[in-house]
Amino acid sequence: MRLSSLADYAVVMMSSAARLDGGAVRLTATVLAGETGVPLPTAQKLVSRLSAAGLIESARGTGGGFRLAREAEAISLADIVEAVEGPIAMTACVEAGAHDCAIEKDCRMKPHWNAVNHAVRGALAGITLATLASGPEAVRQDSASAHDGAGVMA
Repeated sequence: MRLSSLADYAVVMMSSAARLDGGAVRLTATVLAGETGVPLPTAQKLVSRLSAAGLIESARGTGGGFRLAREAEAISLADIVEAVEGPIAMTACVEAGAHDCAIEKDCRMKPHWNAVNHAVRGALAGITLATLASGPEAVRQDSASAHDGAGVMA
């Protein structure tokens, strides 16, 4: 599984926003583009998507900008990825509705994909924005605590 560039940029921007939120700097797409190196048009698109997903709250006009809609501890990596990419689905058959799959009717893997999908989403949901904003050591600690000694999700 590989995240799109947009999802990656959204994580980078939200991590920066979490570090800057509540400080003297008013958060704008321009500020975050400058802080992160994300191109301004992309930052503007992502601010719109993150706002639509309820992860940031924006105010227009003079003195406007945005802030995190919730505490960084209450926003997960899964929330950010889903804001940009939609629901996390490893294969189409975990989604409701008809699918364009030639073997779906006789597929022996189909019953197992929901468990795989749940594990991947659970791993992403177990990492908070606060952890991401803290640095790589905090992410390693969160990741290790989410698994038991055998490397399996607890």
